[in-house]
Amino acid sequence: MASLIDRIKRFVNGPQGRQARARAERLARDPRTQAKVRGVLARLRGGRRH
Repeated sequence: MASLIDRIKRFVNGPQGRQARARAERLARDPRTQAKVRGVLARLRGGRRH
């Protein structure tokens, strides 16, 4: 039985892993996604109250 790390490595190096990485990189460059992340982090830090 493959260890969890081995399974993750296989996924990352496979075609689905490459697609997931490309999508994550594309989302990370999107200003709307960056704004959402900043908002979530601000709420977690207690910076903004709703």
